Amino acid sequence: MSTLFQLEQVNKIYKMGAESLHVLKDVNLSVEVGEYLTILGPSGSGKTTLMNIIGCMDRMNSGSYQFGDIAIHDCDDAELTQIRNRKIGFIFQKYHLIPQYTALQNVIMPLLLRGWSRARAIEEAGRSIELVRLSERMDHKPNELSGGQQQRVAIARALVTKPELLLADEPTGALDSATGKEILALFQQLNDAGNTIVVISHDINVANQSRRIVKINDGILY
Repeated sequence: MSTLFQLEQVNKIYKMGAESLHVLKDVNLSVEVGEYLTILGPSGSGKTTLMNIIGCMDRMNSGSYQFGDIAIHDCDDAELTQIRNRKIGFIFQKYHLIPQYTALQNVIMPLLLRGWSRARAIEEAGRSIELVRLSERMDHKPNELSGGQQQRVAIARALVTKPELLLADEPTGALDSATGKEILALFQQLNDAGNTIVVISHDINVANQSRRIVKINDGILY
């Protein structure tokens, strides 16, 4: 297997007036292509900050971050935006769907933003929606869908650009237990198909569905 990304000696410090909050402390993490990993930790452990750095939504104070052949720590804001848009598919606890758009319209948005024709985007989005088994609901708006169905739309939207990494933040946190299990089963299928998945969670039951678990507490990964 080849390495998808690697963090070395990553530190993140937030300044709060005269105080400094050391959120990540010399974090080392290597993720291989095709892995399914959970970063497990309680509230306040630093896992969200680590997710934001992996997702190129925040910057480290020191250390290095290599994503494929790209030195993320040397990228400017415009380059980080390009990496987020082209290499990482985000799945959030709250879905982040546009309420006035149908499932299909939500899924085609990333492709239209890349300049795809509408016809080509609809065709590709249809394949992505079919992959999450929601074809019969693609013309429904979010308020016409269950929580699990909304999360499937969000997963389809994350998949449609064929990202190198799926980054999921508490993906079952807003779902009941049975629906959460369905979403985790879908993650297993996506990983079996070759997708690299990193999940951020506080829930050991979610973590146990992945193929590797790393734990974080007080900013220290172990």
